[in-house]
Amino acid sequence: MTASAPIQRPLLALLIRLGAVACLATMQMLIKLASEHDIHLLEILFWRQFITLPIAFAWVTMTSSIAVLATNRPWDHARRAAYGMLGMVLNFGGVILLPLAEATTMGFTAPIWAVILSAIILREKVGKYRWAAVIAGFAGVLIIAQPGGGNIPAVGAGVALSGAFMVALISIQIADLNKTEKPLTIVFYFAAFSTPSVALALPFVMTHHSLMEWALLLGIGLAGSAGQLLLTSALRFGAVASVIVMDYSSLFWATIYGWLVWQVLPPAATWIGAPLIITAGLVIAWREHTLSRQRRREAAAKGT
Repeated sequence: MTASAPIQRPLLALLIRLGAVACLATMQMLIKLASEHDIHLLEILFWRQFITLPIAFAWVTMTSSIAVLATNRPWDHARRAAYGMLGMVLNFGGVILLPLAEATTMGFTAPIWAVILSAIILREKVGKYRWAAVIAGFAGVLIIAQPGGGNIPAVGAGVALSGAFMVALISIQIADLNKTEKPLTIVFYFAAFSTPSVALALPFVMTHHSLMEWALLLGIGLAGSAGQLLLTSALRFGAVASVIVMDYSSLFWATIYGWLVWQVLPPAATWIGAPLIITAGLVIAWREHTLSRQRRREAAAKGT
C-alpha cells in the first residue's frame, strides 16, 4: 500500500521554510565564528556532514521506512556529493571571507546562474523577462562589490559568487535525482559519500579544541542538519516557486547576526544592490512558476 500524497498546506510550508532559513543562517554565523577560532575549513566541513548522518538516518526511520534509502544510482549520488563538497567549500569560504550580509546577498545569485546554465546546458529557451532579471541581478552584484573601490574583498566576492554558481549547477543534478529518489535519500547519500572523503584530511588539519570550539562545531552540524531537513519538509506541503521567496529572509538574519556578534552593519551599497538581486530572483521564480503552469496546461490539453 503506497502512502497518499501530502495535502498542500501553503502557510505551513512557508513557516517551515522560514525555520529552515533561520537554521542555515545560524549555521553560517557559527562557521564564521569557528574560523575566527582557527578551526580549519576542512574540519568544519567534516563535522557539518558527519553529524548529518545519524540525524538523517533517525529522521528516515521515524517518518518513513529504511527502504527509502535503497538506490539504484550510487554513482549519481557520488557525483552529486563531489559537486556538493566543492559547493560547500566555496559557500563556507565566502562566509569566512566576507561580512555575513554580503556573503548572503552573493548567495542570492544562484537563481541567476541557474537561468544561464539552463540556457547553456539544457538548451532551454530563455525569454526577455529572465534575461532582464539576469542583467539586473549582476548590476546589483557590481553595486555591492564596487570593483576597484575596495568595498569588499574581490577574492571573497569571487568565492561567494562561485559558491552560488555551484548551487545552481547542483540544482540541476538534484532535479535529475528527484526523478527517482526521495529528498531524504539524496540528503543521506550526500553526507554518506562526503564524510569519509573529508575525514582523510582530519589528521592534517584537526587541532585540540576547547569546550567552546566543540560547541561551535556541534552547533554547525545541528543547525545545518535541521536546515536541510526543514527544507525537505517544506516541499512536502508547498511548491518550490511558492516557498522559495522565504529564502530572502536570510538577509535579515545575516544583518542581525552581523550586528549582534561583530557590531557590523552592511554599508549603503549593499542596501542598494541587494534589492536588485532579490528582485531578479523573484522575477525568475515568478517566470518559472508561470512557465510550469503553461506546460502543465499544454500537457493536459494534449491528453484530452
